[in-house]
Amino acid sequence: MKRRLLGMGVVAAMLCVASVASAAGINLSWNSCAGEGTGANNKTSACAVNTGSNLLVTSFVLPADLAAVNGNELVIDVLTQAATLPDWWAFKDAGTCRVSSLGFNVTANASDVVCIDWGAGQSAGGIGAYSQELGTIDPGLLAQHRRLKIAVAVPLSAIADLTQDTEYFSCNITINNAKTVGAGACAGCTEPMCIVLNSVRVTTNIGGGTNDVVLGAGTSAGSNIVTWQGLGPNCQAVPTRNTTWGAVKALYR
Repeated sequence: MKRRLLGMGVVAAMLCVASVASAAGINLSWNSCAGEGTGANNKTSACAVNTGSNLLVTSFVLPADLAAVNGNELVIDVLTQAATLPDWWAFKDAGTCRVSSLGFNVTANASDVVCIDWGAGQSAGGIGAYSQELGTIDPGLLAQHRRLKIAVAVPLSAIADLTQDTEYFSCNITINNAKTVGAGACAGCTEPMCIVLNSVRVTTNIGGGTNDVVLGAGTSAGSNIVTWQGLGPNCQAVPTRNTTWGAVKALYR
């Protein structure tokens, strides 16, 4: 399945609050699960404090009932319009500016009425990588891009049969505000960014992987895409060559 990423110039529809999922696919939203209608596809920060955290919520909708689901494998792409990834977005690797600022959890919001925790509180997992792996991304964007990989699973006792047309919560990603201002601050919090939930593989305990379902598009246009600081990319088009940021923006004018 073709994965799509990158481009520039947010269209109005991608900045509105996500609506309830209406088709099979994947969703990414700031603050809350997309189907709850209280999340957002863009987040603007004043970048004025070192406290607090920013929450990204992932979810998926299956095209058909799926038995014996035991896990999710998520791929998320991050892109900047700058020549290199800002230090504020440099996570995980030893020596990076904000090595401990990227987090993960599987705590579903207890007040959700649309999104269902597919793991019923039994899932666990973690971040496997935050690297320059490109996948289908233009190699010319290597310095501007990071790929986040996450795995979530349940024990044998919690394997679940899931139904189509239901929005299932997968996991949360957290980005804290440490080292945003003051001594030792990491530059780049104000830089517009594109974040795309590229794919979710819903894995099963039967068929040796042949029954797994890979979802690679939003439940609606742009629902698997969020931006940071308002003027980030819409991420719908994959550049096929080393296109300048301005040239890509021009495609959406």
